[in-house]
Amino acid sequence: MGIRIYQLAKELHIPSTELINKLRALKVEVKSHMSVLNDEVAQLIKEEFAAKVKKEVPLKTKCEKKKAPSLKTALREEPVKEIKRIEIKFPFTVKDLAIKLSLKPSEIMPLLIKEGILVNINQEIPQEMVTKLGEILGCEIVRFPTEEEKIFAEHFRPLEDKEGKPRPPVVTLMGHVDHGKTSLLDVIRKSNLAEKEAGGITQHIGAYAIEFRGKKITFLDTPGHEAFTAMRARGANVTDIVILVVAADDGVMPQTIEAIDHARAAKVPIVVAINKIDKSQADIERVKRQLQGLNLIPEEWGGKTIMVGVSAKTGQGIDELLEMVLLEAELLELKADPYAPARGVVLESKVSRGGPRASLLVQNGTLFEGDIILVGGYWGRIKAMFNDRLRRIKEAPPSLPVEVLGLSGTPEAGEKFFVVKNETLAKEIAERRQSLIREKGLLKPQKVSLEDLHKKIEAGEKELRIILKADVQGSLEAVKTVLARIPTQEVELNILHTGIGDISESDIMLASASDAVVFGFHVGIDSRASGRAKIEGVEVRIYQIIYEVYEEIKKAIEGMLTPQFREVSLGRAEVKKIFEVSKVGRVAGSLVVKGKVVRNAFCRIMRGEDLVYKGKISSLKRFKNDVREVEEGFECGIGVENFSDFQVGDIIEVYGLEEIERKL
Repeated sequence: MGIRIYQLAKELHIPSTELINKLRALKVEVKSHMSVLNDEVAQLIKEEFAAKVKKEVPLKTKCEKKKAPSLKTALREEPVKEIKRIEIKFPFTVKDLAIKLSLKPSEIMPLLIKEGILVNINQEIPQEMVTKLGEILGCEIVRFPTEEEKIFAEHFRPLEDKEGKPRPPVVTLMGHVDHGKTSLLDVIRKSNLAEKEAGGITQHIGAYAIEFRGKKITFLDTPGHEAFTAMRARGANVTDIVILVVAADDGVMPQTIEAIDHARAAKVPIVVAINKIDKSQADIERVKRQLQGLNLIPEEWGGKTIMVGVSAKTGQGIDELLEMVLLEAELLELKADPYAPARGVVLESKVSRGGPRASLLVQNGTLFEGDIILVGGYWGRIKAMFNDRLRRIKEAPPSLPVEVLGLSGTPEAGEKFFVVKNETLAKEIAERRQSLIREKGLLKPQKVSLEDLHKKIEAGEKELRIILKADVQGSLEAVKTVLARIPTQEVELNILHTGIGDISESDIMLASASDAVVFGFHVGIDSRASGRAKIEGVEVRIYQIIYEVYEEIKKAIEGMLTPQFREVSLGRAEVKKIFEVSKVGRVAGSLVVKGKVVRNAFCRIMRGEDLVYKGKISSLKRFKNDVREVEEGFECGIGVENFSDFQVGDIIEVYGLEEIERKL
């Protein structure tokens, strides 16, 4: 017969993750908590855990072993040289820096001159130079954080192990229209939500908390994947698990595929609920085969995707679905600190008779009635707080959705909120944000364009994400086949989503959330999508010739390849005399024998046939004047970064680096 891992874990009163780790340590191959163990292996595990329990009961013995010192203790015993950290408000001057470092301005000025910066004591110092000065002086110079940054740092710091407590999962239902998302949630909540919606179609974002077998789950019922992705586009990844609802009679539909792509782009685990299994036309096996074609392979077929047959009409399979959601959440090990000041995200907001109302999801900490919160350009003291059933509550722990009264305005869905200690500070930050929004004209930052992909390279990113739309399936397949021919070993070409028809607002929101570029072939773009693209800063490119699509994407990938350089000789200088310059160090008095010497160029110091040092020319002087370059036949003083061991007769070879254009 056999037993599933999660069932055995329940019998042993341990988490599924612990049992999976134990089995893997024993070289037993298991894929997930749904894997089946034969009776013999299950019995061995039961006996081993029983023996372990017996061993652990008489734990207190007379001769306890002395604990080995922890790594933390050992590290504490090791003396560590501390680097002095200095915080400075920008912009600032040489004089300000001198005061902070307890030095005289005259001691700092030569260092700035050595770096080629000529300023007086009351001129501002560039921020990038401050960091370099800190390195030279053996200290760390950082910008003094604003009050807002301090609050952010406190709210968004990583949780320590002792602080983290298990929190309920936040689950979003997604799928094709009329496949029964709201009806399914209706059964789960044992209420009549679907009847309240116009035409049975969800018109707004709702959040609902339920309890199943002593454990809580929060459900987000969205109008579809657009709202789910719109939140991600604003940096609010609120969902832990996606339940993909597929009707057993209809099977996979276009919006089903879009929902899968959006969930994958968000890197959220998917649990499939095959709904309407009570219908005579229901064909569960056909749905599973269709989903397998989309790389969602059922666990019973050797895959990792949990699929549960359910009926929103009869209630069949609902308990099993909820159990699978809790198991998935257990594997994710979701945690939050209930004792911290609250922070979270706005789900929706509106204006009512009592003033602005906002639906919030608490992600960490506990929110209390009377707390002062800051959200976007708005703030307020919470006058009243209601749960999903509109019952007034005094506090909201992590993962609980609540509706609050007391904000100064209606923030956008996806905006982050957090608790602030006092009203004055909250109001000050909110007003500053409002003025910034007005100054920038509500413009969204540019996401990514083919022209500025070098920024992605500098950030270490080697992935080009695209969304591809075409007029017919044949065109789409042709474009995909052509793109597959682009050699992309170094840069990954990630096609997040493909579809038939004009570019829609949904495509733009997915691109915005995922930093992708939208390509269209023989299609148009609807007016709402065009407007949304401008607001979100998403680049859209439409082509009529397949070769142009290929060439454009190929060029984009070539622009992301790691640059290669070749040396270009600039000149040579021979060291004739060594000078000691006060507060600068040793300088090589040299004669330029070939080409020219350029300040900040790369150089090699050769002593006969031997390479002595490779570095950069940090200073270049003609007599007492700083110069940018010195031509052949002229004498000069050369200073080399982090090197002073010059000898008469050394040859300083000066060179530049020229980037080689790379082609696929």
